[in-house]
Amino acid sequence: MRANTIRQKIAAGQPVVNGWLAIPSSYSAEIIGHQGFDSVTVDLQHGMIGIDAALPMFQALSSTPAIPLARVPWNDPAQIMRLLDSGAYGIICPMISTVDDAASFVSSCRYPPHGQRSFGPARAMLYGGADYYPHADKEILALGMIETQAGLDNLEEILALDGLDGIYIGPNDLALALGSVPKSESDDPVVMKAVEHIRQRAIAHGKIAGIFCSSGEAAAMRIKQGFQMVTPGNEAALMASAAKAAVATARGAQAPGSSKTGY
Repeated sequence: MRANTIRQKIAAGQPVVNGWLAIPSSYSAEIIGHQGFDSVTVDLQHGMIGIDAALPMFQALSSTPAIPLARVPWNDPAQIMRLLDSGAYGIICPMISTVDDAASFVSSCRYPPHGQRSFGPARAMLYGGADYYPHADKEILALGMIETQAGLDNLEEILALDGLDGIYIGPNDLALALGSVPKSESDDPVVMKAVEHIRQRAIAHGKIAGIFCSSGEAAAMRIKQGFQMVTPGNEAALMASAAKAAVATARGAQAPGSSKTGY
């Protein structure tokens, strides 16, 4: 089976820089996959992406070095299994608030006797290899999102669960849950303390500590803090930022005193 290089990098003590896709386009997926990201997540929760769009995006990512991941809309076994069968090499699951949530999620990612994943890896065998089945449970990543007060309260029990590979922090929902405004790089001391607590406890349990960030600079800061997996924004935000900078540069190149645009 094709190796999950995310696991290899984490084991070697190297940070994973994860791309993020919100636009349902195989072309943009292919472009992002070639930009040096270690992995790329297809976001079916807050991205404008459904299962029919996700499949060609996974196919496009197959032509790149990036490991394909998916964030599901909810802790739904049917959706999780379908995305894994489509070739996702890992699932990020939102709103993991109890150990039962985490156990259900992990079970959906693992074949019997370790879980309830139904057999039918379809495209997953094309991407992963003919020997996908005997090795899938060791390669596929299960990352639960801690983004509620209940998730914080039950953190130790969740982290102790076998088969859960790591925690991926959703900073905006976590901020909302703690009575703060949604902000990827929160300056609220309560939110900052919670983020650091989750990171520390995940590392202590031997789990991956990941987080969504607002920019490359913010992602670099999180790596320095000890996070092992960071996402420097999604492709929509990166495109908007680059376009805005290009427009500003072009405007700045106008002749002095001229306010005309166009031809």
